[in-house]
Amino acid sequence: MATINRNYRKLAAGYLFPEIGRRTRAFQQANPEAVMRRLGIGNTTEALSPTVIAGLERGVRKLADVRTYTGYGDEQGNGELRAALSAFYARGGVTVNPDDIFVSDGAKPDSSNIQSIFGVDNVVAIQDPAYPVYVDSNVISGRTGEMDEASGRYDRFVYMPCSEENGFFPAVPDGKVDLIYLCSPNNPTGAVATHDQLAQFVQYARNVGAVIIFDASYSEYISDPDLPKSIYEIEGADTCAIEINSFSKFAGFTGVRLGWTIVPEALAAEDSLPGEIRRMWLRRQTTFFNGASNIVQEGGLAVLSDEGLRECHQMIDYYMENAHIIREGLQSIGLTVYGGDNAPYLWLKTPNGMSSWDFFDKLLNETWVIGTPGSGFGPAGEGFFRLSAFGHREDVEAAVASIVERLQL
Repeated sequence: MATINRNYRKLAAGYLFPEIGRRTRAFQQANPEAVMRRLGIGNTTEALSPTVIAGLERGVRKLADVRTYTGYGDEQGNGELRAALSAFYARGGVTVNPDDIFVSDGAKPDSSNIQSIFGVDNVVAIQDPAYPVYVDSNVISGRTGEMDEASGRYDRFVYMPCSEENGFFPAVPDGKVDLIYLCSPNNPTGAVATHDQLAQFVQYARNVGAVIIFDASYSEYISDPDLPKSIYEIEGADTCAIEINSFSKFAGFTGVRLGWTIVPEALAAEDSLPGEIRRMWLRRQTTFFNGASNIVQEGGLAVLSDEGLRECHQMIDYYMENAHIIREGLQSIGLTVYGGDNAPYLWLKTPNGMSSWDFFDKLLNETWVIGTPGSGFGPAGEGFFRLSAFGHREDVEAAVASIVERLQL
């Protein structure tokens, strides 16, 4: 008799977005004249740049000619693309061996799939609040007990609180953990780790034999030259850290799908020698994955060209101007806002001690604007609210104007 993976029954995070949809639909049905403005979605909205489109078209044309047609490619990724990614890191002073780069269909699947090469009994530490996939994938894999409804925390997880007091970046764990998920710039808080903060985690991981899984998907939004874009800017990180990155928010590939993960040859765990983890990830990818789309990888090569990078950074500037508009508008009416300077997310402190969901309802009913309750990202997100800078300028301006004019504080 077939049985199911009962760990799925432990999941609670799936409640967030369906509940947002339910409340929004109910409001629209009761208020058909309302024009809804969405500042909650973490999805790019602007068209791909001309150079990137030309790259994708080049990939299509190659498949139309028997002389350039390709079927299955290298599961690790096109060698030319991996070399281009290595050169991309070198621009920032970071040395990454192309053989340590694994091209994939995005950071989200990699950030969940990567933990499959680690033991189920590993103790996992996660920033709180955090992007839900870090939590959910480990719950499904059986690394946790049940969720405690009162606290919103899973048994056996180590939660690293990110609060106003610590600038929304946590201290290293007090005790020993095995896997550490870090995201910088952070989704949802928009906070960016400093060199010193990352160095503390690298030192901790080296001391206890832990592995850091570092999500750098929003790193190209960092404009402050004093802030690190890669964990490999920290000496010794190649021995204890895996870095995951993506073209999604950097180049508008949310629906195109292309990312990469770096697993250094020097990386080792408590019970492994250098090289074994990299070989395990290669085996995992060649067993479960046939490689990213040939067409999309041509688009990735176009992104990494000089002209492609210039155009993609223009798009980043566009979204960051949206963030500036949102932040200035909210601050003008006395709200406390974090993020939005080196990341496309803004982390709003709910006014008057309101819960995250109560503020969601207030914002929806009074201004017709939709955001994301912070409590949906973890217990430490209660009392906060995420707003996104992804959107068309006119929609962002209209949403901010509605908040400024109609939100009753």
